[in-house]
This record gives sequence, C-alpha cells and structure tokens, in this order.
Amino acid sequence: MPNLSSAEPATFTDVLRARGAERPQAEAHVELRHRGAGVLPVRLSYGELDLRARRIASMLQERRAGGTPVLLLYTSTAEFLSAYAGCLYAGAVAVPAPLPDGAGGHGRRAGRVRAMLDDTGARLVLAEASNAPEVSRWLADTLRDGVDCLATDRPELGDADAWRPVRTRPDDLAFLQYTSGSVREPRGVMVSHRNLMDNQRLLQDVLGTTARDRFGGWLPHYHDMGFIAHLLHPVWLGGMSVCMAPEAFVRRPMRWLRAIDEYGVTVGGGPNFCYDLCVDRVSAEEAATLDLSSWRLVLNGAEPVRPHTLRRFTEHFAGSGLRATAAYPCYGLAEATLLVSGGTPGAPWSTRPADAQALEHGRLTGPSGADTARELVDCGPVTGYDVRIVEPEQRRELPAGRVGEIWLRGDSVAQGYWKRPEESEETFRATLDDGETGFLRTGDLGVLADGRLYVTGRLKELIILNGRNLYPQDVEWTVREAAGALRPGAAAAFCVDAGGREQLALVLESRAGLDDEERTERLVRLVQEAVGARCNAPLANVLLVGPGAVPRTTSGKVRRAETRRLFLAGELPALHQVLDPAVHQLVGARRTALGEDLLLPAPAGGGGRW
Repeated sequence: MPNLSSAEPATFTDVLRARGAERPQAEAHVELRHRGAGVLPVRLSYGELDLRARRIASMLQERRAGGTPVLLLYTSTAEFLSAYAGCLYAGAVAVPAPLPDGAGGHGRRAGRVRAMLDDTGARLVLAEASNAPEVSRWLADTLRDGVDCLATDRPELGDADAWRPVRTRPDDLAFLQYTSGSVREPRGVMVSHRNLMDNQRLLQDVLGTTARDRFGGWLPHYHDMGFIAHLLHPVWLGGMSVCMAPEAFVRRPMRWLRAIDEYGVTVGGGPNFCYDLCVDRVSAEEAATLDLSSWRLVLNGAEPVRPHTLRRFTEHFAGSGLRATAAYPCYGLAEATLLVSGGTPGAPWSTRPADAQALEHGRLTGPSGADTARELVDCGPVTGYDVRIVEPEQRRELPAGRVGEIWLRGDSVAQGYWKRPEESEETFRATLDDGETGFLRTGDLGVLADGRLYVTGRLKELIILNGRNLYPQDVEWTVREAAGALRPGAAAAFCVDAGGREQLALVLESRAGLDDEERTERLVRLVQEAVGARCNAPLANVLLVGPGAVPRTTSGKVRRAETRRLFLAGELPALHQVLDPAVHQLVGARRTALGEDLLLPAPAGGGGRW
C-alpha cells in the first residue's frame, strides 16, 4: 500500500479518511452512465467522497444506525461508493444488494432482496433519489413495516460538519457480502476490517498493483469481485476506477472495451462468460478501432476458467494491442473475502494436461490419449493462506496430485455467516481428522501440483454416475462445442434419481429457431453422441429451453441446483425434450415462465454481470 502520512491504517475507514486528507483533488472513481448512443462520465474525487461520506454518516448517526445492518440499493456506482463510505464513517454494517426488479418489484432480484432483509433484520435502506420512491413503495407492498428508505444523494439531507468520528476496530464488520447462491440460498458472509485489509494486501502482492493502475469493470457493486477488486482496491492503492452498469456491458460489450481504451485501464475483468460475449458481439472491424495495449491484467475468475476462452479472446483482440500474456486466471470466493490465488503478472498463463478418467477417480496424471485429455488452468500458487486438499467425507488431508476439497486458513478468511452459528462452525472452523482446526471449507474441488492450484469443480455439483465422478462443466463444454448450430446459450448438467438409478440430464438454452422437428432431433442426437464419446456417459435426458430460462446468479454463473429443482418440478418452459420414461414420470407437467436475469445476454446484433 502506498505510504500514508498518518500511522499505518488498521481499518478501511482509516484508509478512506487518509485518502480524503492526502489526495482531496485526485480522482477516485468515474462512473460511465450510458444513455442511448451517448455516455456521461460522473467523476468523484477523494475529497468529494470524504465529504459525501461524512454527510451520509451524519444521517445514519441521527437514526442510531451504528452497529446495525443497512442495505445499499443502488444503480449508480458513484452513489454506492459514497453510501458505503458513509456506513463505515457511522460504524454501520453495509450490505450491498441489488435493486429489486420485475413488474411491481416481484422479479428474481426482488426475491433475493426480500430474503436479505429478513436475514439481516435491517431497518434502514439507502438508495439514490431516482429510485428511492419506487423502493419505498416496494417496501410497503411487501409489508416491510418499520423499514425506512433514505435517498443519500440529496445534498440538503445530512450535515458533514455534524458527523462525529466513530472508533472502529479491526475485528468490527466492514460489510456483509451475500453469496451469489449458485449452489444454495445466499448467505451473509461477515467480512471484518481485518479480513478486508489482509485481502487488499494480498491483492496488491499477487497482482503487483500500484496507485498508477486504473481499474475498469462492469460487475455489480454487490458482487464480491466488482465491489472489492474494482471499487475498493483502487481506493486502497490511492488510484482510480472506471465502472459502468452491468446492463450497459451486456447489451453492448464494446462499451467496456471502449472504456478500457479511452481511460487507459490497466486492470479489469469478470467471469469467463464475459470474454466469450466480447468475442461474439464485437466484430473484427470494431476490434480494429480499439487500443487495448494498456490492459496488463485481464482478470478471469468467479467461475471456471476455460482455456479455449482465454485463447479465443486474446487472439480476437491481438490486433487491438492486447498482449496474450495479459490473460490472468485467478481463484477466489466471498468466504475468503475475495482473492485466494493468481499467477505471475505479465507471465504467460498456462494449463496442465490431465487424464479425465484419472480425475474421475481423484488423481492427477498425464493423459493416456487425446480422447481422455482435459486441460486444467493453472490458478497460481496459494499465498497468504495455509492451504490443504482434503478428502471431504473423512476429512483426511491428501497429498499433492490428489483431488479433494480446498481448505484454507488465514487472515482473509471471513468470520462466518450472519446469524448462522451452526453453518459457520461447519464451514469456517472445520477440523481435520488429526484434530487440526480452524479451516474454511470452500466447497470447491482442486488439486495441488508443483505448488500450483488447479480448481476442478464444485463439490456439491459433482455428478456421481455409476461410481464415477463427472464434472458438470465438462459435460456442458462438450455440449456447447458440439451444438454450434443450435447457437447454444447457458447449459446445466446434473444427475436425477429415477427408475432406481442415477441418470444424467441436461438443460440447454437455444437461441436458434426449433421449427424443424427433424433437424432439432438430429441436433439433440449430436449432443448425446458427443457426451457419450467425450465423457463416456449416456445422456438420455435433454431439455431445450429458450434464452434466459436457465437460472443464473448476478455474475452469470449457472445455478445448477436451482435448474435441477425446476427441471424436476416441470417448471422449465421446454421447447423440445427427450426424456427417459422413468424421468418423464418423475418430472411434473407444470410449465411456468421464468423472470429475466440481470446478466441475460442481449440479442445478437447489439439490440436493446467478474
């Protein structure tokens, strides 16, 4: 961290106060607001951020919000950052959350916000003035009596001079980070100032970041990568960030790339899917107008990293000045605040060839042939943590070269889940079979080899079929490559128990018309044959659905467990299906349309989250 004139800061509140005092005129953040074909940059200096934070904090102190959860519902990143700083200044516990969606506030995100209100017990919601009236109506409609909504961007509200400094300690909560819920219902991860400060140091050490770096992103502020890496880390460094709304990026990915060019962004990223989206939606002619030479770290995390995507993206934009060595796979999770591991900045990213059949039995070996090869992406060494690979049932530590659950211990590991002591004990204070304790169970499967971490999948999403361990992403990637004519979207593979046996099932989004029944059946057979040949697994159950039907998290991850539930309940709107008779009997007949997802890709042609 760049030197501060005051004593070494112990909390992120100290960092914010020091930045406001030392660099009041320096730009902290630029929010890009897209309106049609135009864009309006909204700039926020460190001095303005400190002033806004004191004014908002005075409002919170009037309402005795210190020590209590406060939900932050914003579309503006500049207003969100100001509100978050205000919560820190007042000693309140900030809870980044999505703005309720859908007609009357009854969409997917609205359901998530209701669950967060219930879980936190928050009595106060902060929003910008343009959304506060609608949020207040939504609170009334959902019978949230006693929950008030304050518009923090009204300058006549609050008095910066009336703010009273609050003593904040390292073990006080810096925020509650609600998990994305790709496997289960979201949980509030309790991140302390000590956790946040340690992970900021880790980010700087691993990424080699300095105050000269410029961060550019589009991920939602309530996503851990968008919040901690793209908004807070630049403040930690004394640098600046440039952000836009997720919807702006998804509708026109060129907007993100153009911002990287125009603002000289050096660090920025998102989940794997966003890079595929850029290649699919940005033509070679458009790419030729870009200068991406400043982009030294193209962060790829938050979901499994595909080698094919890394190559495809860097090759597509090589003519734009993007270096192949800029691609940067990394691994992290909210329960560890954010970052766990990453490679060496500027060095070529790498993969390790592995035998898919050996991986199914928990061993990392070289491929025995081309048909059994699988590329594992190197996520770098794990620094700043005590890392173990553990057999999850017996809780026995495994040697290098064996696949197991990734367990972590270190100062970046969060305090636990809000108001869930039993789950916190099980997840954040796990104990090995030899009695060694205090580990975070990540729920991710991985293997260590030559000191490097390779993430292989999610423990709870692992498909166990006829005694074999199949990774759903292997099935899904095989399908996407085989079904090019279907113009496939999201895919979700999982197992169902029907007819006394486990069966593989797949739900696949198709953006192409399915008018020709014979052609559709031929394509489904192609998918089944590809899975049978590549994964050596029978695929008897295929459900084709329209765009947006497969549930996803706010960062675009497929929610496989939720997709499985909807599949079994017959609640997925099928365009075409091929089901085993036993599965057909198991699946309900009810069909209901699903709501829109925040990061549903826009239609091809540019019409219309890391």
